Amino acid sequence: MIHQPIILVVDDEPNNIEMLAGMLDDQYELRFAVSAQEALTAIKEMPKPDLILLDVMLPDMNGYAICERIKEDPATADIPIIFVTSLGDPEQEEKGFAVGGADYIVKPCRALSIKARIRNQLEMKRTRELLHRLAITDGLTSLANRRHFDEALKQEMQRLQRQGGQLSLVLIDVDFFKRFNDYYGHPAGDECLRRIAAVIATELRRPADLTARIGGEEFACLLPETSLAGAYIVAERIRQTVLSLKMPHQSSTISDYVTVSVGVATSSGTEAAHLYQRADIQLYIAKTSGRNCVVQDVALV
Repeated sequence: MIHQPIILVVDDEPNNIEMLAGMLDDQYELRFAVSAQEALTAIKEMPKPDLILLDVMLPDMNGYAICERIKEDPATADIPIIFVTSLGDPEQEEKGFAVGGADYIVKPCRALSIKARIRNQLEMKRTRELLHRLAITDGLTSLANRRHFDEALKQEMQRLQRQGGQLSLVLIDVDFFKRFNDYYGHPAGDECLRRIAAVIATELRRPADLTARIGGEEFACLLPETSLAGAYIVAERIRQTVLSLKMPHQSSTISDYVTVSVGVATSSGTEAAHLYQRADIQLYIAKTSGRNCVVQDVALV
């Protein structure tokens, strides 16, 4: 089924709601709110709206203030907002753009005009989302890239310091990967990395977990609210599943097949760099103590 874009219409006048519904309900999934409080609640629902049509004059808060609230929240700041209002003077229009509105339409609305403006905003939103995904995605494996990982680690550490809890980091390195590339060629090496990435992505099932390719043959798993014991289980499962793929590796000195070494560390409030350093130390120990194994940190900082 093709997903219809979701539009939230915020207006306290039944005639206006009926008019907009008649114009748009054949192309979009419409939701409605008749007050600021209803609107702010509705945008938190999942899936969140793709676009908001917002009246300025509402009983409990004006539309400009609502727009500011929406744009201040990182979770909703990317939703385009089109003001649809009877306030047609230039000062009001300028204020609408100043608080983050994407467009400003004066009632009464012509169907062709409002449909065209909605299409333009949705197309621009799709383009921005595509560019953002490309900027944070590893082109070979489709996992998060190093840039995305670094930012996510920083944000998770900030959350940890505010709220407490635990954060685990798993670092994974493909054993003797340079030898693999030299023996089988770079196209085979790329396919090897893609298969390992698929294993990692499959083993991490929670929406909050992040999988990333952070180097040539190095991967990372960021596991919020996960204990050291829990992270070790995930890491060992990844190691075993990679081995079970039985990808031949004639140049390896430890196995006939491709293997990985894994380091695990958990934090309850240290700096991001410290957590990464500790996981990296465990990865180094795994690589220097035989490879094809998981080594976990002994301390919880």
